Amino acid sequence: MQKWLMKNRNRLTAATGILIVLAFAAKWLFKGEAAESGLLLAASLIPGFPIAASAWQALKVKVISIDLLVTLAILGAFVIQEFEESAIVAFLFLFGAYLEQKTLAKTRSAIEELVEMVPETALRQTADGDFEEVDLDDLDEGDIVLVKTGGKIPVDGEVVSGSGTANEASITGESMPLDKKPGDPVYAGTILENGIIRIEAEKVGDETTFGKIIELVEEAQDSKSQAERLIDRFSKYYTPVVLLLAIIVGLISQDLELAVTILVLGCPGALVIGVPVSNVAGIGNGAKQGILFKGSEVITKFSKVDTIMFDKTGTLTYGDPRVSQVKKYGQGQLAEQLLVSVEKESAHPLAKAITGYYEDLEAKEVEASQVLQGGGIVAQVAGRQVLVGNRYLLDQYHVPVTKQMERDMEELASAGNSLVLVVVNGRLELALGLKDEIRAGVKEDLAALKKLGVKNLLLLSGDNQKTVDLVAEELGLTEAYGQLLPEDKVEFVKKRQAAGEIVAFVGDGINDSPSLARADIGIAMGSGADVAIETSNVVLMNGSFDRIPRALALAKATRRNMIENITIALAVVAVLLVSVLASSWMNMAIGMFVHEGSILIVILNAMRLLAYRSKLQKSRKLIENNFSQAAGLYTKGIESIQ
Repeated sequence: MQKWLMKNRNRLTAATGILIVLAFAAKWLFKGEAAESGLLLAASLIPGFPIAASAWQALKVKVISIDLLVTLAILGAFVIQEFEESAIVAFLFLFGAYLEQKTLAKTRSAIEELVEMVPETALRQTADGDFEEVDLDDLDEGDIVLVKTGGKIPVDGEVVSGSGTANEASITGESMPLDKKPGDPVYAGTILENGIIRIEAEKVGDETTFGKIIELVEEAQDSKSQAERLIDRFSKYYTPVVLLLAIIVGLISQDLELAVTILVLGCPGALVIGVPVSNVAGIGNGAKQGILFKGSEVITKFSKVDTIMFDKTGTLTYGDPRVSQVKKYGQGQLAEQLLVSVEKESAHPLAKAITGYYEDLEAKEVEASQVLQGGGIVAQVAGRQVLVGNRYLLDQYHVPVTKQMERDMEELASAGNSLVLVVVNGRLELALGLKDEIRAGVKEDLAALKKLGVKNLLLLSGDNQKTVDLVAEELGLTEAYGQLLPEDKVEFVKKRQAAGEIVAFVGDGINDSPSLARADIGIAMGSGADVAIETSNVVLMNGSFDRIPRALALAKATRRNMIENITIALAVVAVLLVSVLASSWMNMAIGMFVHEGSILIVILNAMRLLAYRSKLQKSRKLIENNFSQAAGLYTKGIESIQ
């Protein structure tokens, strides 16, 4: 019976509303007082059962819930034979719960929209070369799948043949389509706007990037912030206090109607729902923009950040360096071949730049290798010991350096190069200078962070100090420190935290993981290493730096929204209780109407976050629109001339 009542709660709400309308019609149109009373009695009992059932379930686990207050209020109205008020109170309570359910579902729309982006089936290549339609769950790594124009890409993988244009907005938040050709990566949940491609599946199902996004957003929306936990505890004690207050007022005043009215007006519904609905809406908005907050607690803490630390390569820069200069000593040609052999086994951006620069050199077999964190790589190649790394590696292995070598390294560093040094059998053979381009718009984004209240912007890098100083000077950073090991960066984080600062760290590499985990807020550029993404609190899915001020602005807006909802909820309860004790116009039905209205107000206030855009976004959107209009006019002008 209880299950049936809960399952059909919305239908019972509708039936109650119809009965109330019929009761008033009987009274006003037909003067039928007996019919009115009967209909109102039925309108009180029908919704009363599911409300009482919820109250009983809560009592069984020793919780005095809002449902209990409303149940007692309905029973009290029965005792004083105020059937009109008991019917209206019951209807408004159920209708308010219905609106709450619907609007909460709306705030969770980000999850629904994400899930809808995943196709249910895929075209998989068979042994004879044809394609058959199979369920997504039947796909395995290594399968070849076919995607046609307008189709949803079902797996993470690599294009093996064909070409087309893919919209990756569901992954990155950017709507600009990207060209795809053989060798390019593609992601599940994105759309092939035109073309036909065949993809070799590398990740399927929940293991895809898109599956991870859905999982992260679901976990984040279900988690509770400290504020929510505090309000839950507050409600646990607040509800019995209201019940006790109603009993005391009833005993002193001998006015049962007044006591019952206090029960109704004291319900903290808006307070209970206000904070979670703000957080859910904020997380949903972020997900649409490619910003993943790992929980509502992250939003609250991020909104208070006053110090942000940045790694350099792949964060402030594109992470796509180029070899600019090479200094050779002794066996330069052999050293270059050994260097390429070592770097071909590394996925570091500098390694990719070096192998690209020496693409014609044949690599030798690497017999053994070991990564020295913050220093470089120690390897055995063709019977020789090869060290590839920075100045720290030279110091660790006591490699002798001549004055000319010192001058060369100084010259490369002064020009803003990152240094890669190659040592063969204890002798420095090569010094390479690599330059990485600073991301477009970073300076403006850093200025936006300052406007949002971030006081300290620090650059922490393993690169040489001169290169770090040049980058910091160009970008206007507060402080800059170079030649740091991963543990040194962690110490910087700890030191600032000990000084009372709330610290965020932004990085993308494996070396950044300890700092990301230690910081109050770890922010991972989504294009970086998996371990960096796993240990962070905020993930920027497309690795775009401008998402950082967007994320901070959204976090601050969400926290403001949460405070607004708490204020509205407490103010309404205070006004209602004062009104019922100090005025004659307040009654049970009016109070319940205002109470349910306050729940709707806090939900609608939170839903504003779903459409929230920061000033930075609005200005950039305006620039993009103006550029598009100008480009359109230019094209039309050219066409008219032709």
